[in-house]
Amino acid sequence: MTNRRTFLAGGLAVAGGAAVLASARSVAGSGPTIKVGSKQFTESWIMGELYAQLLTAQGFHVVLKSNIGSSTIIDRAIVSGEIDLYPDYTGVILQSIALAEKLPPTAEGTWAEAKRFEETRGLTLLEKTPFQNRNAVAVRRADAERHGLRKIADLARLGDVQYAEYPDNITGPFGYEALVKSYKLPRLKVRPLNIGLQYPALESGRVQAADVFTTDPQLRRYDFTILEDDLHIFGFQNVAPVVRLPILRRYGARVSGPLNRVNALLTEPAMQALNEAVAILRLSPAEVARRFLRANRLI
Repeated sequence: MTNRRTFLAGGLAVAGGAAVLASARSVAGSGPTIKVGSKQFTESWIMGELYAQLLTAQGFHVVLKSNIGSSTIIDRAIVSGEIDLYPDYTGVILQSIALAEKLPPTAEGTWAEAKRFEETRGLTLLEKTPFQNRNAVAVRRADAERHGLRKIADLARLGDVQYAEYPDNITGPFGYEALVKSYKLPRLKVRPLNIGLQYPALESGRVQAADVFTTDPQLRRYDFTILEDDLHIFGFQNVAPVVRLPILRRYGARVSGPLNRVNALLTEPAMQALNEAVAILRLSPAEVARRFLRANRLI
C-alpha cells in the first residue's frame, strides 16, 4: 500500500475524544441537500463521514445522520426517503434485507446480486470496496506454522480446540455451530467471549482459535494468521454505497464519481488503520475521515 492510501506521517499520533454521533448534523455546503446515513458502529461512522465530506466538497449541503441503527432499521430509513445514501455490506444486504437462502460464490457475484435486488426497490449500489469486513477464524501464527494450519478444516489436526465466539454468533449462518457442521470439526469446543475479548484470549493461549472481524484494528497488533474459508460459509462482505435512484439520476457522476474514488482506496489495511484511529487512538470519525481524504488529495 502506498503512503497516499494511508495517513500522512504522524497523522495517527494525535489523541482526542472520539464522539459517538447519535443525531443529524449539517456538514457544510449551500447547494442541493443530500442526506447521508450510517449504522451504529465505528467503521460505518467513518465511511459516513468520508461520503459526507466528499459530497460537501462537490458543493452539496450534506445532512449526516450517524448511528441510525441496524441493517433493517437503516434500510427502512432509505426506503422511506429519510436518508439518500449510506454504506452497507453486500452480503448483509442479501442476508438481512433480501433474505436470500444462499449467497453467490464470489465477491463480484454477491455485489451484482445485491445491486439487482436494490434496483427492484428504487435503490442501487455504487462500486464496492476492495476490503471486506467479514467473520474469519484466526490462530496464532506460531501455531499455524507448527501444525501447518492454512484452512479452517486444518483445525482438526489439533484435536480438542477451544474456540472463542461472541455469544450472539454461536448459532446462525456465520456462527460456531455452522462452522462445526460445515467443516466437520466435532472437537471444536466453544468458549463464549464478548467482542474484543477474543484477542487477548487467543494471544495468551486460553483459546486456540477465535472468530474475528477482518477489519478489526486489533489484527494490526497481534501476530495472528487468518485461516482460509474455502467453503465460503462467511460469505463476501465488501462495502458499497446504497443510493436512492432519483438522487443518482439527478446528480449522476457528481455523486458517484467521488464515492467510487474513495471506495477504491479502502483496502483491508487502510480500513484497519482508520478503525484503529477512532476505536483505539480516540480520534473523532470526522477528523479521521478528513485526514484520509486530504492525504489522498480527494478534498
